[in-house]
Amino acid sequence: MRNLWNRIDAAAFKGELGQRVYSSRLIGSEPSLVLHGGGNTSVKILEKNIFGDDEAVLYIKGSGWDLASMEPAGFSPCRMEHLLRLSRLGSMSDLRMAAELRGSMTNPSAPAPSVEAILHAILPAAYVDHTHADALISISNTPGGADRIREVYGERVIVIPYMMPGFRLARLCAGLIPAKLPAGTIGVVLQSHGLISFGDTAESSYLRMIELATLAEEYLARKKAWSIDWPAAPAPRGPSAVELAGFRRELSAAMGAPAIVTAHGDPVSLGFAGRADVAVISQQGPATPDHVIRTKRVPMVGRDLAAYCAAYEAYFRECAAGASPAPRMLDPAPRVVIDPAWGVLSAGRTAGEAAITADLYRHTIDVIMRATALGGWRALSARDLFEVEYWDLEQAKLRRPGPPAPFAGEVALVTGAASGIGRACAEALLSRGAAVVGLDLNAQVRGLRAGPDYLGIVCDLTREAQVASAIEEAVRAFGGLDMLVLNAGIFGQGRPVAELDTETWRRVMGTNLDATFFMMRSCHPILKLAPNGGRVVVIGSKNVPAPGPGAAAYSASKAAVNQLARVAALEWGRDRIRINTIHPNMVFDTGLWTPEVLESRATQYGLTVEAYRSNNVLKVEVTSRDVAALAAEMCGPAFAKTTGAQVPVDGGNERVI
Repeated sequence: MRNLWNRIDAAAFKGELGQRVYSSRLIGSEPSLVLHGGGNTSVKILEKNIFGDDEAVLYIKGSGWDLASMEPAGFSPCRMEHLLRLSRLGSMSDLRMAAELRGSMTNPSAPAPSVEAILHAILPAAYVDHTHADALISISNTPGGADRIREVYGERVIVIPYMMPGFRLARLCAGLIPAKLPAGTIGVVLQSHGLISFGDTAESSYLRMIELATLAEEYLARKKAWSIDWPAAPAPRGPSAVELAGFRRELSAAMGAPAIVTAHGDPVSLGFAGRADVAVISQQGPATPDHVIRTKRVPMVGRDLAAYCAAYEAYFRECAAGASPAPRMLDPAPRVVIDPAWGVLSAGRTAGEAAITADLYRHTIDVIMRATALGGWRALSARDLFEVEYWDLEQAKLRRPGPPAPFAGEVALVTGAASGIGRACAEALLSRGAAVVGLDLNAQVRGLRAGPDYLGIVCDLTREAQVASAIEEAVRAFGGLDMLVLNAGIFGQGRPVAELDTETWRRVMGTNLDATFFMMRSCHPILKLAPNGGRVVVIGSKNVPAPGPGAAAYSASKAAVNQLARVAALEWGRDRIRINTIHPNMVFDTGLWTPEVLESRATQYGLTVEAYRSNNVLKVEVTSRDVAALAAEMCGPAFAKTTGAQVPVDGGNERVI
């Protein structure tokens, strides 16, 4: 484990809380210690209260914050006296504990404190770091794991038997951790859960965490259980786009909402999925109880979704029997799927959830393989995992869910997404919760957005092979396709018909008409598998109902696209795919409207450029965002019973009206 502490960098973080921020970021930058909001850090600070009295305050990472990007505002300040008195209570529900923690805060506008606040408070050190170090979990989750931990650490740590997070764990630790620690004790191991270090300074606590994690890694290396060698094997074919979209539809039905499903065919995923014993070692449970919320108790092996859901429901009934209050069953759909022919699939209600699940399970694979090499992988019992999955704190979140984004779990593909209307459409769909694939010949399409919910692909839409490859890549990234926005197009040089050259005619027709046809034909088998029905929005033109001089190739290509969309609307209705067309006019913030084209068109109408910009009934200028807003609405419920429609976005054109 690398020591990342840099004294020059650390000096820029002033005060005790500043040092806590710096060391928290170092811990958060190491995926083998914490992932996606996991782990915890705290610092105890003596402050003046409103009465001028000294008061000890525990600043602990707040709910929703990630250690890798911590700021002072991400810590929750809790009165130490209150926390220590809570630690001495005989019993308390975790819901009541959460309320008491919020009540202990000196700043009620700070984020809710971590449920581990009491545990951090009782540790007799100023700084406390808590991680889920992969190496430690690999050792802990084996037969005789507690003995192995003592072999690794000796008297350096106090070993706490497994107890689920919350008040009971804090109460257990309060009884087992002495107020004065033995000399040489620098940490605590929470069996099957995590690793804690502490110190009088942020640096000492951090360095102790690195030391303890390194000792675990070195132990695994000595036992020849650290390096994982994946045997070379022929790569399975993986799912086709149609197969994956069909599976996503089934999984979405089990989940009760559209799901994002990402296929992973890298060597680790294929190697693990292809193991002869994968059906055994993958069913022992997650690496830590914290992961069960994201990954479910066990992944699905194979593709028998009905059998998996039935087994999950049986697990729920058995573990929930006699529980009070009766828990509400979560959806039974798996979040990880392991298949020898497909590799590993990760699923979630959003692209972000699916990405987190993938990261967590990748680390779980490492933990499982190392534990197996060490002597056998053994996670927690089904009932222990049920306690976490159906924790009253998690159930409380289900009872007060926030409104879902309109297109959460759905996938949109936008052509011509690098600029103008296409870019605005991609942004509008992303803002409504969709995962978006942007296609464009311009390489800038790749950098439209950073994050798991966007994929930019450079693609020449006039080349059928490139279109097919791009669609396959899109489906592997997100599992299917729900919405298709056909925007890519060119205007071509404005010329009278008598002067129009054949090359320009064919180039405009190839880009505007042929490419649209290729996309529609290729996407149809995927769109008809969309969980909520497929939606296609075609970006047409005012030139369809009201062509202008000098735009023969453009007008003819857009008119042909319009007819193609109308015919497809007639044919695809039986597949639950609706197709609607938008006819914009004079959207000047697009690549079509170069200064030369704008000047030329204004001259043809005998207008100045400025007058031409608002040459419509309403005397307004139409923007890409105006068109994109309507495109997004056409994909939503307001147009659920509309297909074959043609709607102008032009400020009112006298010739169209």
